Amino acid sequence: MSIPHTKRICQIIKLKPEAEAEYKTLHAAAWPGVLAALTQHHIADYSIHYYSPLHLLIANFKYTGTDFEGDMQQIAEDQETRRWWALTDGMQESFVEGAQGSGGKVSWWLDLEEVFRLEGQT
Repeated sequence: MSIPHTKRICQIIKLKPEAEAEYKTLHAAAWPGVLAALTQHHIADYSIHYYSPLHLLIANFKYTGTDFEGDMQQIAEDQETRRWWALTDGMQESFVEGAQGSGGKVSWWLDLEEVFRLEGQT
């Protein structure tokens, strides 16, 4: 049995300017099934921030499981999550060359390199 460890992930994607209001409304009432799939597959402390001058969505989350790729695949197979992505992907423009949408073989959101972290008590 593998011991879980925390992996912090930060990603970006571009939000289409015309979709800003709809995207915010959708996320203000995120679907319970989508949230449950994330939690079930060891995603914690998830937030998305928006930087409007550049239309950037910046996501941060912690992965606390032992099989990141396997958990991501299971999230991608969740039917409610797939319906959610069908709505949100059309509102976004990926920075990843060759990306076709969430849940594809190529990541839709661009993973960012962590260059600094201050560890502390939570």
